[in-house]
Amino acid sequence: MIRIENVSLRYRTTPILHDIDLTIPKGGVTALIGPNGAGKSSLLSLIARLQPLQTGSITIDGLGVDSTPSPELAKVVALLRQDSVIASRLRVRELVGFGRFPHGRGRLTQEDCNIVNQSLRQLDLTDFADRFMETLSGGQRQRALVAMTLAQGTDYILLDEPLNNLDMYYARTLMQALRAIADENGKTVVIVLHDINQASAYADRIVAMKGGRVVGDGTPAAIFTPDVLEGIFGFRMRVETFDGKPLVLHHL
Repeated sequence: MIRIENVSLRYRTTPILHDIDLTIPKGGVTALIGPNGAGKSSLLSLIARLQPLQTGSITIDGLGVDSTPSPELAKVVALLRQDSVIASRLRVRELVGFGRFPHGRGRLTQEDCNIVNQSLRQLDLTDFADRFMETLSGGQRQRALVAMTLAQGTDYILLDEPLNNLDMYYARTLMQALRAIADENGKTVVIVLHDINQASAYADRIVAMKGGRVVGDGTPAAIFTPDVLEGIFGFRMRVETFDGKPLVLHHL
């Protein structure tokens, strides 16, 4: 499990996170939601040790993120940032292969190649495997980045707004793939989503953030109510139930 205790963060004099206490159980899909500037991306970056802890502690399966050697931590948790930058002259297969770097330091075994091929298939990228990244659309590049993250083969997968640039078909396909990975392989997926209906459809648990604080934590049915959503986003939304799941009509 991921255990976050008394974690705060500030940039110079600006507070970003305030006294975060949160436990994310192993397995399943947890969606982080909230308005822009809520601190969702900052929290993911602290879990993955992209920036140092200033206060409190974070452990993943008992491993302290501030004390575990980077090569060991990279075999436990993978993060896809929303601002990932990639070299244009890489082929798709080469990019996805970088996900195996923590395991072989760049020397791919047959097992590594099999995992790369599996990740390409999961994201419907097999036909693009030998294309240069610069020739792909924004949505295709995003899928390649997600495939690279999955290829890392970690038990914990952190994804920061991975649906950016994806059309409806591939957003749905990606969420279905993540749900299957969690269910069939026991992976823990923590995903930042702005599409709250995708969160309702595929997540087991919703963690809502606002102003650098956790303001809601529960099932989609518990969080996606008019009263709770108004407290998070600042306006009232109509909520219906479809196939037993809340459907938020936020555009009306």
